[in-house]
Amino acid sequence: IVVTDGERILGLGDLGANGMGIPIGKLTLYTACAGIPPMQCLPITIDVGTDNTHLRESASYMGLRQPRLRGAAYDALMDEFIEAVQERFPQVCLQFEDFGNHNAFTLLDKWRDRVCTFNDDIQGTASVTLAGLYSASRITGTPLKDMRLLFLGAGEAGIGIGDLVVEAMTEEGLSQAEARSRCWFMDSKGLVVKSRTDLASHKQPYAHDHDPVPTFLDAVESVKPHAIIGVSGMPGTFTAPVLAAMARHNERPIVMALSNPTSKAECTAREAYASTDGRAVFASGSPFAPVTHKGKTHVPGQGNNAYIFPGVGLGVMVADSSRVTDEMFAAAARTLAGTVNEDDLAMGRIYPSLSRIREVSKAIAVEVARLAYERGLARAPRPDDLEAAVAAAMYEPVYPQYA
Repeated sequence: IVVTDGERILGLGDLGANGMGIPIGKLTLYTACAGIPPMQCLPITIDVGTDNTHLRESASYMGLRQPRLRGAAYDALMDEFIEAVQERFPQVCLQFEDFGNHNAFTLLDKWRDRVCTFNDDIQGTASVTLAGLYSASRITGTPLKDMRLLFLGAGEAGIGIGDLVVEAMTEEGLSQAEARSRCWFMDSKGLVVKSRTDLASHKQPYAHDHDPVPTFLDAVESVKPHAIIGVSGMPGTFTAPVLAAMARHNERPIVMALSNPTSKAECTAREAYASTDGRAVFASGSPFAPVTHKGKTHVPGQGNNAYIFPGVGLGVMVADSSRVTDEMFAAAARTLAGTVNEDDLAMGRIYPSLSRIREVSKAIAVEVARLAYERGLARAPRPDDLEAAVAAAMYEPVYPQYA
């Protein structure tokens, strides 16, 4: 099941009941990218109203014409929904999608250790970004644990990436405090620092002892990051001066403009290469065409969650895992990065071609299922050949009479 309440539809905001296309689309990707049988997919939108007055006043709007339900009543409704889902479909994997920041973190924190669930905006985005950083390190020569990261945006996606990066850095030998010290965040009010009194709870672990910094360019000059990661939904915020500053501080600056859709990207691929004299290691959330700069053609990578969540879901399904863990998303990131070959890197691409997506999903599913068995989370008997079991579980839309 993919469920949304339509509050924070990527790049579009509060769509209320009109957000139904999101769970339908995500489940389509489960089938197309990982072979999840479509008859096992159920899209759900919880209609709790909308704060989008234009929609509420539209004659064609089919949702509840009321402001969004908030507080205890909303929490009680979601509790009832999740409990009912567990009763009706006890083996379900429940994916939260496009909830507002507060509800997204609250729901994940409450249910992640109780049912088989995850939030794609928090954990899926984190995994695909971590994979990109692993691949980029092969180009730059800087190990992940030695990188300083500066995020533009400190919501679901940004903090989710930070949390998974911290886990990965600790696996490489850093303490949690050391790892967090390498992750810096910029929100709409400036750099996230300890002296600020307006920080939401999910930002506080990343508040550093540092003077306030009002602009992103000033933050780049102060932090001198190896990578800038845009998850702000604010187009054009990776300006030419920002990109030039990154190029001054790094031989191969990592620039990840991950906001979707294309119109929301923090910069374009052409801008990234032009402002860094072709030295940027660039990836984006939306696709960009190849760019030729000074005779060399660069192929931008697309950090799309579709590389991650279909394979994770397939692995969870094959093992009948009772939980979806951050360790699984870290494993998915390593697996995805491992599918990037030298030809990809030579073109500047830090993700494999999307034409290989089913191969990638299968590899991720095998690792996720293996973890489920090793951690005692699997409820299905362990097959003799896990890779063959994953392959056999992948739906192929081929009908015998036309085969």
